Amino acid sequence: MTLHEYFARQTTPTVELPDPAPLLRSLTQGVLEVLAGVREVDQLARWFSEEAYRSLVTRSNLSARARSARGVVPARPSFEIRSLRISEPVDSVIEAVVIVAGPGRTRAVAVRLEGLDRRWRATSLAIL
Repeated sequence: MTLHEYFARQTTPTVELPDPAPLLRSLTQGVLEVLAGVREVDQLARWFSEEAYRSLVTRSNLSARARSARGVVPARPSFEIRSLRISEPVDSVIEAVVIVAGPGRTRAVAVRLEGLDRRWRATSLAIL
């Protein structure tokens, strides 16, 4: 193993990682609160890969601009997590869909978690 490989991110087998369901629920809640403007995006940084985090920051900024243009005050979103579907395409990778029902609509949040450095990290997140 080269020095670069030694200090690079190391994948962790799924059996050595905790149950992903609580993290998926918390991430979903956190992301919806960030987009609603009641939580700072920095609070979620440690759970995302760099690329996924940058995407979340961009979407958060767009949401803030849209709220500002419409004159909407940030408010805590009320929603209920209806279901959680988890699949494991390969070891140390979890792909999940979280169904979230709010007062006006129901949405799906697709999340990909990868086991890196002995913890789960979200490498992709999409709100449909």
